[in-house]
Amino acid sequence: MRTIADDLGRECRLPEGPVTRVVSLVPSLTEALAATRPEALVGATDWCTHPADLAVTRVRGTKNPNLETIIELAPQLVVANKEENRRVDVDRLHEAGITVWVTQTEDVVEALQSMERLFEVALQWGVPPWLGTVERLWLRRRPAPVARVAVAIWRDPWMVVGSSTFTGDLLARARLENAFATHTDRYPRVELDELDRPDLDAVLLPDEPYVFTAEDGPEAFATAPTRLVSGRLLTWYGPSLIEARTVLDALADDLATR
Repeated sequence: MRTIADDLGRECRLPEGPVTRVVSLVPSLTEALAATRPEALVGATDWCTHPADLAVTRVRGTKNPNLETIIELAPQLVVANKEENRRVDVDRLHEAGITVWVTQTEDVVEALQSMERLFEVALQWGVPPWLGTVERLWLRRRPAPVARVAVAIWRDPWMVVGSSTFTGDLLARARLENAFATHTDRYPRVELDELDRPDLDAVLLPDEPYVFTAEDGPEAFATAPTRLVSGRLLTWYGPSLIEARTVLDALADDLATR
């Protein structure tokens, strides 16, 4: 066995050689694992929607995983995320003798470094080719913004992406300035009039965590334009970042011409 520290500095005991049984409690990491070595992925949450044909045991949600099912799957490693998963669930799995690797991702650089370390150091699978592509697409010098946007993540109450987030950094690298980037909170509650204002080029309405649709979201705004967007392309940090580069660049180009 080998002992190495995860992103939070917590020691994890792992087998010598490549890990062959993994449970993922993070949708974006599930997609990344499935794109790299699908035969090793034995369990995932109900929210793990990509790839669409993923055929593994479901272990309930990110905030309420079925710990008994996870233990029964006998994984060599469970992957979790500091923001998406509860510490109490990680602690209970550790107490049951299950090794949990917790990632931390507050910006694009940290997310990509975290994934590289997960694949190369923890899993011992080597750096997957898609990750190299993602790094080439996103680790460029940050450009000047061409449009100012806000990202709503909930309504009743309205909540937005604030400071020190992966999504905010991703937007900045796609030439989109987050209007709430300097807020003291990472995901602040706001009043509608703080969102529906003329100095915004667009309010982005993703389909997760709140499922904004054409009938639920845009009708609340009288002043600021709205755009329905894929939450996966704004918040996931796996292979989806290849598609996100194209989609967000096109969005920036479009808003720049308004």
